[in-house]
Amino acid sequence: MIRIDAHQHFWKYDPQTLPWISEEMEILQKNYLPPDLKTELDQSGIDGCVAVQAAQSEEETRFLLRLADEYHFIQGVVGWVDLRDYNVKSRLAHFARHPKMKGVRHIVQDEQDDMFLLDPDFMRGVRLLPELDLTYDILIYERHLPVALQFVSFLSDCRMVVDHLAKPVISQKKMSPWQENIRSLGQYPQVYCKLSGMVTEAQPDRWKVDDFTAYLDVVFEAFGTEKLMFGSDWPVCKLAAEYQQVVEVLNRYMEQFTEEEKRRVYGQNAVDFYNLDV
Repeated sequence: MIRIDAHQHFWKYDPQTLPWISEEMEILQKNYLPPDLKTELDQSGIDGCVAVQAAQSEEETRFLLRLADEYHFIQGVVGWVDLRDYNVKSRLAHFARHPKMKGVRHIVQDEQDDMFLLDPDFMRGVRLLPELDLTYDILIYERHLPVALQFVSFLSDCRMVVDHLAKPVISQKKMSPWQENIRSLGQYPQVYCKLSGMVTEAQPDRWKVDDFTAYLDVVFEAFGTEKLMFGSDWPVCKLAAEYQQVVEVLNRYMEQFTEEEKRRVYGQNAVDFYNLDV
C-alpha cells in the first residue's frame, strides 16, 4: 500500500516572505526542509509527500520544485502562480513543464474580500488549469464555504481539493453551518477534501482524539473514501501536535474501515488526484 502525505510545507524561514507566521508561532520560526520531514515519514511508514506552497511567490514555487528534483520522496508540488495576471497562461505553462508540478494554490483565507474566489480574473486563471493537467487547492475558512460552493459550480472541469476540511471551528465544537455547507461541497464529483489541519483548529494544549470524530463523520459521509486524502500539514501541525500524533488521529478513526478504504485514503486518492508518478 502506497502511503502519501498529501499536504505539508517546506521553507527557509524569512518573516518577509512568511508574514502569516506570527510571534506566537515561535516553533515555526526556523527552517523546515526535506531531511527534517523524512525522519517523520519513515517513523510513520509513509512513502512520499506533496509539498504545498506557503508563500505567494513564483520564487517559492521554483524552490519547491528544486527540492523535488533533489529528493525523490517529494512526489508532487502545489505551487503558486498569480492566477489573476494577464500572462497567467504562459506562467502556468512554464511551470507545468516540470513533471512534479501538480497544482496551484492561493492563500484565499488571508484575502480581505470574502468573495475573492469569484473574482472574474481569478476564475479566468483557474479555468486554464485543466488543459495543463493542474489541480487547484482551496484554502479557506468555513465562513467562505457558501462562496466556494458557487466557485466550484462554475468550474466543473477543474479538479479541486479542499484543504483542512475548510477549517471548522473545532475549538468551540461548532458544527453548523460548516457541516451543511461541506456536505453540499462533497456532492461535486470534481471536489476532494484533505484530512489535514484539524489539530490546529482544536484547543491547542487540551485536544483529544475524540474531538475530531464528529467532523470526520461529516466529511467521510460527504466525500466518501473515494475523495478523501490524508495530509499532515507539517510543520504547521507542530503548533498543536507532533507528526505521529496527527497520523494517530486518522489511524484511530479508521480502525474499523476495510483495507481497501484505508489504501485509498492514506495514499491512492492522492496518487490519482495529483497524478503522482509513484
